[in-house]
Parts: sequence; C-alpha cells; structure tokens
Amino acid sequence: MIAWDVWAAFLGYAVPMIASPGPGNTLLATAGGRYGLRGSLPFWIGFEAGNAVLCALYGLSLGGTLHEYPQLHAILKWGGAVYLLYLAWGFFRASAAPAGQQDAGKRLGLLDGFICVALNPKIHSMIIVMFSQFLVPEARLTSQVAQLSAAFVVLGLFCHFPWIYGGQVVLGRFTSARALRIQALVFGSAMLAVAAYVALS
Repeated sequence: MIAWDVWAAFLGYAVPMIASPGPGNTLLATAGGRYGLRGSLPFWIGFEAGNAVLCALYGLSLGGTLHEYPQLHAILKWGGAVYLLYLAWGFFRASAAPAGQQDAGKRLGLLDGFICVALNPKIHSMIIVMFSQFLVPEARLTSQVAQLSAAFVVLGLFCHFPWIYGGQVVLGRFTSARALRIQALVFGSAMLAVAAYVALS
C-alpha cells in the first residue's frame, strides 16, 4: 500500500497537471460544446482508456524506451500536430456545410479519444514524471503501478468533466445554423492554434 504522504504529494502533482489547459482539455471542451455531454461520452471514454494504457506501459518500465530514443518524442509531437490538423479540417468542412447540416460531420469517437492521448506529448511527459517521482523501489512494482494508474484515471474523470460540461454549457446555448457554423470555424481555428503550439513547443 502506498503511504499517505506519497498520496498527498501525488494529488498535489496530478490534479493541477490533469486539470490545466492543454491540447487534450481543449479537445474535451470542444467535444462538449459541439456534441454535449452525452454525445462526448465515446470520446471521453477513449481519452481515459488511453490514459490507462499509457500508465500501464510507462509504469511497467516500457516507457524507458522514450528516454533511450528521444527521437520518438519528435514523432509523437509531429504526429499529434498532424492529427490536430485533421480535426481542424473536419471542423472547417462542417462550417462550410449547408444550413441545417452542420452536425452531419463525423463525431469524435472512442478511437479519436485514444489517439488524442497517444499523440499528446504533454500526457506522456506527465505520466513519466508521475512514475519517476512516486514509485518506491522497495515496494512491489505491479501493485504501485495499479494503484497510481487507477488514481490517475479516476482523477482524470473528475478533472476532465468540468471541461466537457463547461463546453456544453457555454456553447450549447448557441444552436442556430449560423451559430453552429461559427462554432465550427472557432473550433477549427482552435485546433490549428493547438497544432501550432504542439509543433513549436
């Protein structure tokens, strides 16, 4: 069992990191604004599943590969930027759709959520730091990895919900054809801005 003082330090690290703005939370807010809480569930589930898989991989030491081969970080970075450009293109296409058909485009689904996490360098870095700081060498590795991974995913559920719900509350009030077209343009532009941030960071 992980000691309480370690859990306190873990919470002090994980909550601000998970809740802070970044490419993932931007996409979660975008999904909430575009599809509502219920319509965003597949994307959200895929997002948290991606977090769980990365925790298992890094926690069981497979993440050492990223330290050995730093060029993999560049692949993740550029892959993430390309994926964000793909999402931006989808939003721009929806903004050009005829009136009343703005929702006809493909929704962000389970696989999109998983890919968003897999190609997000911020999340990779966050999980690597988490395990490097909070694993105790003397204790059983698998037990610690399971506990920290479960805590990380549960915190993700609590910290990501406000982003999705906030997107729904703020943007869900604007449902006319013109408002939906403007939303699609704004979301597409946000994806372009996030892609630029990822590429230049």
